[in-house]
Amino acid sequence: MKTSKNLLVAGSVVAAFLLQACSPAAPTDITSTSSSGADAAAVMSSSAMSAEGVMVGGALMVPSLNIVENASNANNVTTLVAAVKAADLVATLSGPGPFTVFAPTDSAFAKLPAGTVDTLLKPENKAKLAAILTYHVVPGRLTAADLTDGQTLTTVNGQELKVSVKDGVVMINGAKVETADVISSNGVTHVIDTVLLPS
Repeated sequence: MKTSKNLLVAGSVVAAFLLQACSPAAPTDITSTSSSGADAAAVMSSSAMSAEGVMVGGALMVPSLNIVENASNANNVTTLVAAVKAADLVATLSGPGPFTVFAPTDSAFAKLPAGTVDTLLKPENKAKLAAILTYHVVPGRLTAADLTDGQTLTTVNGQELKVSVKDGVVMINGAKVETADVISSNGVTHVIDTVLLPS
């Protein structure tokens, strides 16, 4: 009788532990918390992010894959992926980083003058393409909470980007951040609606 009582108590403890372990925890905010980063975009981004990752272009972007691997799975940044391959930047952006990438969508590339993308993808324009793409990359891992109004970011290209935050909307040189905080193993990507062109 005593043994069955002990088993019952032990079973209750294990059940309680399992219930606690399986209960949905409060979402973990992977962004750093700062007063400057407490804008609606950062809050919305972190709350919309599941424990598994962020949906971009019909695919789940997961922290276990690198920036290029995640981007290759999305159906709305195919032009960017093709450009990264044409500029021989796959190995670089697959490296340890960390990098912050502002990734233009296919729609962003479509806004460029007709023929621009085809011209840039030609082998003879590889250096120019690389210069444009590296203008979209900043060394380090900057989440939405790290981006503040009036901030300047020095790109891998060597030129600067200007951040503006208004009414919870983050803009990079006038390009709107559509999806923030896409976390990869070697950095973070922010999907933008316009291609950034260096001077």
